[in-house]
Amino acid sequence: MSNKDDDIIALEKQYFQGMVDQDQAIVTKLTASDAIVAGPQGVMAVKGAKMGEMMDGGETALKAFEMRDVHVIFPAENVAIIGYNIEMRFDHKGEQMDLVFADTSTWIKGEDAWTCAQHSEAPIGDPTGGKAG
Repeated sequence: MSNKDDDIIALEKQYFQGMVDQDQAIVTKLTASDAIVAGPQGVMAVKGAKMGEMMDGGETALKAFEMRDVHVIFPAENVAIIGYNIEMRFDHKGEQMDLVFADTSTWIKGEDAWTCAQHSEAPIGDPTGGKAG
C-alpha cells in the first residue's frame, strides 16, 4: 500500500473512532457538507453538520470496530474510494451485538482536507437469519 492509501485508511479509522468516542466534532469535520449514507435502514442525504448530531440519543452505540481486507483506489487525484470488511461491536439497549459488514466510502479532497461524501454498508451473511425458504 502507498502512503496515500495509508492516509485514507487512517481517515476512515478516525471516523469510526469518532463514532466510538461519540465525538460529534470529529465526525462532523470528516463529513462532506453534503453526503449520502446507505445501509440496512435505507439511503439518506445528510448535511455534514447533521452527521455528528445523529449519534446523540440513539439506543444503539458503536463500542469497537476492526477493519479487514482493505482496498483503496484513486479514480482521480482528489477522489479516493475505500472498501473493506468491518467487524463492529454495538451496545443495543444494554445488550452486546457483534455484526460484520462490507463497507465503502468515497473521500473527496477539498482545498484544506479530505472529507467523506458517501458511505455505504451491507451486512455480510444471510440477512434472514436462515429463515428464507
